Amino acid sequence: MSKPSPINPLRLGLIGFGCVGQGLYDILQKLPEPGFVVQRIAVKNPSKLRPLPAERFEFHADDLVNDPELDLLVEVIDDPNEAFRLVSQALQLGRKVATANKAMVARHLPELLDLQREFGGALLYEASVCGSIPVIRTLDSYFGQEPLHSVSGIFNGSSNYVLTGMTTAGVDYATVLAEAQAQGFAETDPSLDMAAFDPRSKAVILAAHAYGVLLNPDEVLNLGIESISSADIRFAAERGQKIKVVASLLRLPAGGATVFVTPQFVDADSPLYHVEREFNGVVVDAAFAGQHFWRGRGAGGHPTGSAVLSDLVALRNGFRYAYPKLTETTAATSVAPDLELEVYVRHAPKELRQALQLTDIGDALSAPGFSYDYVVGYTRLSTLLQHRDALRAAGVFVARTGKVRSVTAEPKPELITAELVAE
Repeated sequence: MSKPSPINPLRLGLIGFGCVGQGLYDILQKLPEPGFVVQRIAVKNPSKLRPLPAERFEFHADDLVNDPELDLLVEVIDDPNEAFRLVSQALQLGRKVATANKAMVARHLPELLDLQREFGGALLYEASVCGSIPVIRTLDSYFGQEPLHSVSGIFNGSSNYVLTGMTTAGVDYATVLAEAQAQGFAETDPSLDMAAFDPRSKAVILAAHAYGVLLNPDEVLNLGIESISSADIRFAAERGQKIKVVASLLRLPAGGATVFVTPQFVDADSPLYHVEREFNGVVVDAAFAGQHFWRGRGAGGHPTGSAVLSDLVALRNGFRYAYPKLTETTAATSVAPDLELEVYVRHAPKELRQALQLTDIGDALSAPGFSYDYVVGYTRLSTLLQHRDALRAAGVFVARTGKVRSVTAEPKPELITAELVAE
């Protein structure tokens, strides 16, 4: 398709007019020659006040999906189930779609790929991961042939904002979370961000492009910061570290990859150490190109809207993801292989400490009566996944130290003796 002139721009159907939808609309109004015009806008709530005249909005998104006069569709609504219904319907019509819905893409990527192959449509979703950082297309194209040792990063600005407040200002979790909500950096229900469901979706999406693996999000470990305390922040600071919620994608020696998202102690020499507030950061360790680091705003109307715009330009130019590493042998893999992670565990009831089967205990702190406040040791990734919900329900805080090793034999849990306890 030849590039249209500004006199004859491509017509957009915009489904959703929240933060991202308004951000994209505003960007298109400010660009002198965008090559796009928002022809129709569909929203859910007729009574909500919006910054455009009421006649600009309609309330049946299916009408936009089925409108042959629209050249491109943009889906930026919150509901992942409704987003999948609309996007899958559009792809069955062979349409070109840009979306920012990371939960929808992560959960339904295999089906979305099948629909594109069968009906010839195209779906791009750069805006679904890390806002303004162009990570998906870079992994898919630039690193499409190169083996990657790891991809890791801070993929959620809301939890990072909270951790920054706790670390730099000494504010407690509840207070800085309320501040983040007041400033629009965290939702009224913060569980998607604080419990690491949001960065888990983003990590699952990146796994398809970095390693060619299609994962079920429910089978990927995610532990968040809902139970973090000032004691954990001090523990890290005394060791010259900060706590960050880090998503890790690791290449496995036998092929494929594994993915997990947890709080992690980050050293001062890591580029992630300096990623603060609502910013995101991505570190790629490539076999030949070495380490790359990208930092940018991970959320917000304009940063995410700019990512949507980049997808619209790419769709206009006929671009579609290649998924060069996706093959029949890599499409599915174990997300909890025989790996052990060194973890810091605080406030764990006795039965959960025993269930984690910690080995090689390197540090522990006891309160009077030997009720251990924290312990540092190794546990299997699969064990953490198995007990993830119980740990969350019990208010246990778990953070990785960053050390990972292969399991070579059946673990033999070590007893925490008085010699290992720092009174």
